[in-house]
Amino acid sequence: MKKYEGLYIFSGAAKDDVLEGYLAKAVAEITRLDGKVLAQDVLGKRAFARPMKKRDNGVYALVRFELDPAKVGELTNRYKLVEEVFRVQILAVDERREAILAAQREAAAKRAEIKAQKEAAAAAEAAAAAE
Repeated sequence: MKKYEGLYIFSGAAKDDVLEGYLAKAVAEITRLDGKVLAQDVLGKRAFARPMKKRDNGVYALVRFELDPAKVGELTNRYKLVEEVFRVQILAVDERREAILAAQREAAAKRAEIKAQKEAAAAAEAAAAAE
């Protein structure tokens, strides 16, 4: 199993309740192929840079999932048959890049925590000096 990110574009006229059904249908295709959905996020409605198939906008959704690499081609072919999915782009997740980004986020959180502790100590010191 390998990790992938799928960027889905649905019809721009889709309402929130209908969009959930569209996204559920797209996710069902992943689970049908014995994949595992890790996360899903609706990014919202966005305008296209240029009209595509007489459409000016679409609703974007990002789905992170695990799937056998041999089944990715079959998944993209299935999405060509699903009317609700206007476009889809599936990219493999680079595990090394993800590890580096996680380490950077952890280091930034640690720096912020140390800074907050220093500011709290300085404020307590200033309050003690004022008394």
